[in-house]
Amino acid sequence: MRIGYARVSTQDQKPELQLDALATAGCEQVFQEKASGKDIDRPELARCVQTLRKGDTLIVWRLDRLGRSLKHLVEIIQALEARGIAFQSLTESVDTSSAGGRLIFHIFGALAEFERNLIRERTMAGLAAARARGRQGGRKAKLVKGDVKKAAAMLLDPTVTKAEVARHFSVSRVTLNASLKREGFAQR
Repeated sequence: MRIGYARVSTQDQKPELQLDALATAGCEQVFQEKASGKDIDRPELARCVQTLRKGDTLIVWRLDRLGRSLKHLVEIIQALEARGIAFQSLTESVDTSSAGGRLIFHIFGALAEFERNLIRERTMAGLAAARARGRQGGRKAKLVKGDVKKAAAMLLDPTVTKAEVARHFSVSRVTLNASLKREGFAQR
């Protein structure tokens, strides 16, 4: 069975161009929705994927109608392929039911992996450069060294609980414990 999926991003866009192309491609059923490509929750896409069975073909007008990113697109198509479902994009002429289409898809997969690795390398290089300039990543501590010393002094009084000290500094007990540990104060 040939099943189509059409998506438009805004209320102003019209799906007719996609619907006509999917009908011409012989789609027996078409799922359509109005949703941003960035939206994770696309109920019609979920229904479409659930409807597909082994031997079916999912058809889209253009690749960007299906995935939020190249990585997301590759994940969707790999999941379909694992279930024995072919994929076809009309505009880009990608058809995973043919050897050439599978080759193109695997090239897309390799490009997605390459893109992920580049992003990771740039991130690591940026963090290393920041550390070399004396900057440290992460969130700023909620309790500065002086506050931690005050908290430790307050905890010397056996009538004062950690919960009370944490409340005094407007932090959680977990944050108080982590701060005490970071500054080398013994915990009780």
